[in-house]
Amino acid sequence: MVSPLLVLDLVERTGPLPLGATVAVPLDGSDDDVALVTAWCTRSGNSLVEVIDGVATVRRGPSPDPYADLDPDQIPGTRLWIYTNFDCNLACDYCCVRSSPQAERRALGADRVRKLAGEAVDAGVSELILTGGEPFLLPDLDDLVAACTAALPTTLLTNAMLLRGRRLEMLRRMDRDRLVLQISLDSPTPELHDRHRGARSWERAVAGIRTAQADGFRVRVAATLEPERFSELEPFKAFLDDLGIARDDQVIRALAHRGVADTGLELTVESLIPEITITADGVYWHPVSADHDDQLVTRELFPLADAIAEVKRRFVAHRAKADAAAQWFPCA
Repeated sequence: MVSPLLVLDLVERTGPLPLGATVAVPLDGSDDDVALVTAWCTRSGNSLVEVIDGVATVRRGPSPDPYADLDPDQIPGTRLWIYTNFDCNLACDYCCVRSSPQAERRALGADRVRKLAGEAVDAGVSELILTGGEPFLLPDLDDLVAACTAALPTTLLTNAMLLRGRRLEMLRRMDRDRLVLQISLDSPTPELHDRHRGARSWERAVAGIRTAQADGFRVRVAATLEPERFSELEPFKAFLDDLGIARDDQVIRALAHRGVADTGLELTVESLIPEITITADGVYWHPVSADHDDQLVTRELFPLADAIAEVKRRFVAHRAKADAAAQWFPCA
């Protein structure tokens, strides 16, 4: 095989690459070849993007800061999503992870949640986000939440339709100072919400919001809307204002073409800023794709720091090669 240094020297002699352009350099797979290319990049002021299947991608000029245009809470690894389960009391017709009453639970379990919460602190995570499925279907949800809030500020996603009886008692045992409830509500009136989520689901969700507020919890409301409905937000925001939901706690997100959704935004690894997501099946790029193998990063949950490092490595590599920046797709 041709020496990688010879390939790089030939590239330089035929004319310097435009700043930011990349060139593929074949290697023989040895550590020596990688070391040679790395040393050449350091000496010449260029940057090694990645090495995959015996081919090194070299970028002309230094690599830009991949996080320079991100807000602090958008930097991968700042927030950690945890799918506690996948079964749900609803079967929403656009659920990105195909949750329903018929879905398998696929619960992480208290032991793994406790371990994730403990490792998250040392891994640099600043917030934990628990989601499902519907987490309030779990009989030990209060223990899971307690393990998380003891480690870090935590957000718990719910449709708020089950907040009565023993489940309300579970809620009341949770730490109001360290926990935010994020409740799904798609419209200021029942028609649109119930069309996607089921009859009387709007009425019960609004009742759940009021129950959580009455018990002293901070409530965030998240709506999932078709992109064309974003021009109709003012009546919805006014309704949430009247419910006592602060504007910073009103999350409006676009419908994603994932799971059982027939339409929505097309979201890929290359187009998404990652929000590292843990399920019982592995580590995923983003919570909207936590039931899709195309965004599976690794099956190994632990050590958590290694999984976070791998997502960051891939994100830096994508950004070094991308012509356009990935988009932020907020779920919380």
